[in-house]
Amino acid sequence: MSKMRSIVRWLPFITWGRTINGQTLRADLFAGLTGAVLVLPQGVAYALIAGMPPEYGLYTAIITAMVAALFGSSSHLITGPAAPMSIVVMSVASGITDPGNSDLYINTVLTITLLSGLIQLSLGILRLGSVVNFISHTVILGFTSGAAILIATSQLKHITDLPVAAGLSFPEEIRTITLHLSQANTYALIIGIATLISALVIKKLLPRGPNLLIAMLLGSGLCWLIDGQGHGVNMVGALSGSLPAFALPDVSLYEFSQLASGALAIAMLGLLEAVSIARAIALRSNQRIDGNQEFIGQGLANVVGGLFSCFAGSGSFTRSGANFDAGARTPLAAIFTAFMITLVLVSLPDLTGYLPLPAMAGAIILIAWNLIDIKNIIPIFRFSSETAIFIVTLLATLFIELEFAIYLGVLISLVAYLKRTSRPSIINVAPTQNEPKRIIRNIQRYNLQECPQIKILRIDGSLFFGAIDHIQSVLQQSTAAGGPTLKYIIINAKGINFIDLAGIEFLAQESSRLEKRGIQLVICSLKGTIIDEIRAKGFLDKLGPQRIFDTAHQAISYCVPRLDQQVCKECSKKIFTECPR
Repeated sequence: MSKMRSIVRWLPFITWGRTINGQTLRADLFAGLTGAVLVLPQGVAYALIAGMPPEYGLYTAIITAMVAALFGSSSHLITGPAAPMSIVVMSVASGITDPGNSDLYINTVLTITLLSGLIQLSLGILRLGSVVNFISHTVILGFTSGAAILIATSQLKHITDLPVAAGLSFPEEIRTITLHLSQANTYALIIGIATLISALVIKKLLPRGPNLLIAMLLGSGLCWLIDGQGHGVNMVGALSGSLPAFALPDVSLYEFSQLASGALAIAMLGLLEAVSIARAIALRSNQRIDGNQEFIGQGLANVVGGLFSCFAGSGSFTRSGANFDAGARTPLAAIFTAFMITLVLVSLPDLTGYLPLPAMAGAIILIAWNLIDIKNIIPIFRFSSETAIFIVTLLATLFIELEFAIYLGVLISLVAYLKRTSRPSIINVAPTQNEPKRIIRNIQRYNLQECPQIKILRIDGSLFFGAIDHIQSVLQQSTAAGGPTLKYIIINAKGINFIDLAGIEFLAQESSRLEKRGIQLVICSLKGTIIDEIRAKGFLDKLGPQRIFDTAHQAISYCVPRLDQQVCKECSKKIFTECPR
């Protein structure tokens, strides 16, 4: 039985395959058709962003979508070509191979895709699905916004028909286009801008309609009407019309060090996008997402994709959201989409031969604009630390190599995480005086009085080596503020989830330091799991088990009878029920 469960876990399509019936088939078929209409223009567009021939975008929409649907955990996630992934693929591959050398460049992209898929698959098998949780949402927004600007900038050469060299940096590309703007092809500009405007208008009039597809058709019609080709307007070119064939990329052409850094960056970005989108859709569908299985699904999709002429793909928020809204019931909807794209690829390969590059560029610029999540960016500027993280990530994306911008984003996330965890919240608390239960509350928030001989501190966070300096500083300040009458410091450890060896040593040393000043350190409300771990490792004696209590009230009951009674007689506060009357 356990063996069967293990097989089902590795092959999730067995589980959802049992739920297929006539009703789900109809729903998935309609959702698949909707997805095909969306991905047709996007697949071609993202291939151009990645520096690949247009049919490779459709190959990616076919192969990676099917594999991820079969082996992922989400019922609605649509995997395939994605804008941020495409620009990073272009950045990484062009740093290794000149995009002008078509065959070698394609081989480089496929090799990177295969390697990034192996990395993703390994992380999934090792059950490291939680690794993406360490990259903050602010970093994702900063990187995506920067990638959107880069994508839009990369299309300016097509919309103006200016000869801009490949591989230029963001400022160099802007400078080149600005200097030669007077030489722009007016016909190309008209077609590109008209396509962009028509896509916006159609989106406004038909919010759920295929605005990009219709806008590109209108752009093609306008090009024919004004004889764009006769005035130097370039076309996307016809598709090959063939299905993706199995071919192992020639990995012998590269040193591992050339590929590793970029492949890891692509793998991390792809996983981050896919898991984030899957979880966002799951909130609407009430589905539980298995991060590790999603890693496996994405990894297998890119491994197989790298062997069948696909560039690195990931989840698409637009297509996944549309898939859910269209009523998809199972991952079969993604497979239906892939079959429909295959039919178009085989039966209508000449379709893109009539598509002007400026029209495609106009559509891509709109795609880039939609990547900038204004709604979620605005709240960031209410917090200075988050604002700094967003701006640094955005600028890094624009001005340094994209793979290193991703690493910088990860580093910033880790630094921000460590900064937060190394400064756990420490607040003064005391019992409420006007309630019969005497609930322990925040002194400042509830305007409570403190006992002159007992100070209670609540720590919320982990007590580990990185937090010791901050906690020690606060303890020393509290000791000094308590004055000469202070006899006890009670640490309310209800909010402590983890204590390492350094934390235990710190508490023991702090207890010894305080005792020399005539003050005892008492601990209460430690979680049972933490006490069990401390006891199992033989460290309980270091803390003094006689001064560890289950609740704050038990700790108070221990301390009050041992106070200086003369001070108690002169005190009119009566903080505790145990206080002498």
